[in-house]
Amino acid sequence: MRQTVLVTPDAVLWVAGVDEAGRGPLAGPVSAAAVILDPACPIPGLADSKTLTPARRDALDQAIRERALAWSIAWASVEEIDRINILHASMLAMQRAVAALRIRPARVLVDGNRCPHVDCEAQAVIGGDGSVPSIGAASILAKVARDRLMCDLDRAFPGYGFAGHKGYPTRAHIEALRRLGPCPEHRRSFGPVRALIQVMG
Repeated sequence: MRQTVLVTPDAVLWVAGVDEAGRGPLAGPVSAAAVILDPACPIPGLADSKTLTPARRDALDQAIRERALAWSIAWASVEEIDRINILHASMLAMQRAVAALRIRPARVLVDGNRCPHVDCEAQAVIGGDGSVPSIGAASILAKVARDRLMCDLDRAFPGYGFAGHKGYPTRAHIEALRRLGPCPEHRRSFGPVRALIQVMG
């Protein structure tokens, strides 16, 4: 991760983009990223991660890690999702991502219509992952990190197909869930998982 040295506390007012990935899946943690881009080192092609191919996301993920002034990735676990609900867990992951930045931002721009509690000015930007480069960068880091984790979980819990559907409620995932029952990485508070547990007794 690159670092910068501020000449005075007010020399530069850094702005961080923030986004999360993994609110909709039935399994796995939710990830969040925060990115402070270098104005002198733009990264072409930043966009909403969902609009990019996996290969393009991987390439941009590497470029962001190499060229951003600061970046961080944080998580909220399945246990936290089940305890405080997915919305609050997403806010918690984003809060952790901002706190982990090695440069303290003066302001954060967050994709969506809600902001996490942070110790600086925060602004929600609907559609920000497609219109604000730093938010787009954060969406890419968060999604790539989570997709890679789901591939790891596929090896740890074979049979569910996590590497393919990344935990989302596809037909194949639901069928595997019915056949195998939930694993420790399934979100018990989510309807399809909760319903299956009730049926299984």
